[in-house]
Amino acid sequence: MTLEQGLAEFFTHLGLEKNASDKTVKSYREDLTQALVFARERLKKGQVDPADWTTRLLRAFVSWLHEQGYAKSTIARRLAAVRSFGKFLCRQGVLQANPAKGLRGPRPDKPLPHFLTVADIQKLLTAPSQTDWAGRRDRAILETLYSAGVRVSELVGLDLADADLNDGVVTVRGKGKKERLALLGPAAVAAMNLWLPDRSELLARTSLETDAVFLNKDGGRLTTRSVGRLLVNYLRQAGLDPRTSPHTLRHSFATHLLDAGADIRGVQELLGHKSLQTTQVYTHVTTARLQQNYQKAHPRS
Repeated sequence: MTLEQGLAEFFTHLGLEKNASDKTVKSYREDLTQALVFARERLKKGQVDPADWTTRLLRAFVSWLHEQGYAKSTIARRLAAVRSFGKFLCRQGVLQANPAKGLRGPRPDKPLPHFLTVADIQKLLTAPSQTDWAGRRDRAILETLYSAGVRVSELVGLDLADADLNDGVVTVRGKGKKERLALLGPAAVAAMNLWLPDRSELLARTSLETDAVFLNKDGGRLTTRSVGRLLVNYLRQAGLDPRTSPHTLRHSFATHLLDAGADIRGVQELLGHKSLQTTQVYTHVTTARLQQNYQKAHPRS
């Protein structure tokens, strides 16, 4: 059997036995046809034999894809197709071992976290009206998310006993119920002090008892979904990026601290990250911004 014949059988196998969609078969056909064309040109042969389908050849194919400037996601897809084809050839008894099994694909680039500028944060924080209880509550929510850098689940989990507004500190319970201290700046403390009397009146009207700091209109603990919905409303009012989520405020918190020269280990502690490597993604954000500013401003860039 030539490799071309094996490829034809593989496509039949995908369509009939694996019940793959036409789109999937088309993708495999594109990926493997390119690999086969590369093999013919590399080996200077009109037909490629199974014995030619070696790890060395496939490693050269992956290197060539990098040289041609293919995206990492495309290279990973090509390699996955080659690996599946090799597995099929082994099951058919054409090959004894899959030559692509040990090949490692490129590590996908981690997207940099989305964050708001300081000016955008200011627009967002001042969007809630201060003339009604809901607006005062929402201002306190947004100020706390940004000031303390807490996750939205940590925010809605806050109880009154967790907040020490005199010292500007809240105790939050993060992943694995691990406790840490988060800091509230003067603006967040002021917003909380405006909201808490409304909270007491709301509970008095509903005759409910709860320790939760942030409540819905019925006097129950606010949910993460509700926080997401109210954020969407204020983003629309402020004309800000709709991709923004409550977690974006946490990203903005970390990015702005590092921009201002904060120690990365201190930021790690405030975020509650177990690993410093998790926090270091924000240094990439600040570095990328520095490079952009340099390229725009430097006369020799």
